[in-house]
Amino acid sequence: MTVAAIYTRVSSDKQREKNTIASQTTALIDFARSRGYHVPDAWIFEDDGYSGATLIRPGLERVRDLAAEGQIQAVLVHAPDRLSRTYAYQVLLIEEFARHGVETIFLKAPQTPTAEDQLLVQFQGMIAEYERAQILERSRRGKRHRAHQGQVSVLSGAPYGYRYVRRSDDAAAYYEVIEAEADVVRMVYNNYVSQGLSIGAITRRLNEQGVPTRKQTSRWERSTVWAMLRNPAYKGTACFGKTQSQSRQRITRPLRQRGGVSARDSAHHEKPRGEWIEIAVPALIDDDVFARAAETLAQNKIHAARPTIAPSTVQGLVSCRKCGYAMSRTSTRSSARTIHYYRCIGSDAWRHLGSQVCQNRPVRQDLLDHLVWTEIVRLLEDPRLIQDELDRRLAAARTADPMQQREKALQRDLTRIRKSMDRLLTAYQEDLLSIDELRRRMPDLRHREQAMQTALQSLVEQVNDRAIYLRLAETLSSFLTRLRASADTLDVQERQRIVRLLVREILVDEDTIVIRHAIPVPSAPPTDRGSSSPPSGTETPAGPSYLLRTGRRFAAAEQHSPAAFRLGDATQGLQAHAICG
Repeated sequence: MTVAAIYTRVSSDKQREKNTIASQTTALIDFARSRGYHVPDAWIFEDDGYSGATLIRPGLERVRDLAAEGQIQAVLVHAPDRLSRTYAYQVLLIEEFARHGVETIFLKAPQTPTAEDQLLVQFQGMIAEYERAQILERSRRGKRHRAHQGQVSVLSGAPYGYRYVRRSDDAAAYYEVIEAEADVVRMVYNNYVSQGLSIGAITRRLNEQGVPTRKQTSRWERSTVWAMLRNPAYKGTACFGKTQSQSRQRITRPLRQRGGVSARDSAHHEKPRGEWIEIAVPALIDDDVFARAAETLAQNKIHAARPTIAPSTVQGLVSCRKCGYAMSRTSTRSSARTIHYYRCIGSDAWRHLGSQVCQNRPVRQDLLDHLVWTEIVRLLEDPRLIQDELDRRLAAARTADPMQQREKALQRDLTRIRKSMDRLLTAYQEDLLSIDELRRRMPDLRHREQAMQTALQSLVEQVNDRAIYLRLAETLSSFLTRLRASADTLDVQERQRIVRLLVREILVDEDTIVIRHAIPVPSAPPTDRGSSSPPSGTETPAGPSYLLRTGRRFAAAEQHSPAAFRLGDATQGLQAHAICG
């Protein structure tokens, strides 16, 4: 009796739900019995959810191993496209099996080995490859077209806080807000933006409070909260085409534990933000809250809390101006105390295969922290600086190109939808459209019109009134007064928060320190003593020394402006410039 193995495959979840792989297996078992093939139960291989465009499939690998070991004489497959969707792969596998004396038999193909039948099998393989490419392209183009029309159906499922309502005869698919979950989403954004909690702290709070997840049984994970904070659907603009599939670049730990075999030899990579297609959905939070969350995520990616025993004021902001690498904190021990330095990681030979890429020397941490803090306090002594910055940001918010483009796009889509509604009503009045067809198509347009009106309203509310900025300026003025009074008594964490709000980065060179501010600095800011100061970027010929690398003397240069001052001694000078961001 001929010993054979059975191989079946389906690729999509829809095929899996319809249980088509079981029907393939049953048909092949009946075929084997009718032809007298002996198929052990252990040699029935099913690749459930694997693409036919790749050869990396666990079931197929096992069949090829059995053929190479000489344990089978035939391989039973339902159709050539189940073996592979690529014609070249079909020929490769059939020839490989033939070299080992294994016959490849297709249930849905000619059974005789004539030249005509073999030619027909080859045509079937080429047609299967063509069908796969055609299905993929039609699906991609169709989804992209529906996304441009604002149809939610291309998004399929709905994120936490929404319920996906399927398309019916009377209405298209849409997102329905689940108020209980929407309150959780607002609480997460409030904890992250207003209260300043970390993603881990928010996750622990949700689990401690027993807030149910979408599945009702699982626990909250950090990745779930992180994805929630990045999802633009919560501000009313769900996006289609955010990621693209590319070849897998690395083997992850879960994949390695499964033997290095994945259901799909691809990974999702995020596309540029300008290529996303926005679809209007009901908003759960304001645009301003989402923007603040995005800004906090970006800042935390750079300044995330590290397991540092003793934090410093400018930690995470110092970089080397020569090589561009970050400067990490290190320490050395003297006979009396521990001294901390900021050291360029480009100067570590062990990081770069035994050779340094930068010769920049370390800088004393305590002296640099004091220097930057003094510069920040001096910078904020001018009350007009805050008012000018608020006016500038208000004007930028009102005239921002992305906001105007978004508003114009929404207005254009809204006009098109209203014209479509008018055309439907005109067609119905002229008896060109039945009442059933009108009832089926009109609710979809109503939903899209309402969603776009909500998005437009949120854009209008995003630009705050000038009075709010003026009240904010008064609040900041009182804050600056308290800051000057308590500048010397603030702890390191409070100083760190203030510095990170006002400083973008600190660049350290051999003889220069550049502080890039987030607020534009005037070229010649006034001083309390009324003395004139040199413009930004010029040297001060005389002044106290800031010995950040050598020596023990440290004196504050109170008479110099925050825009330009000199650091150094007779042997080693450091000059700092405040560069507006």
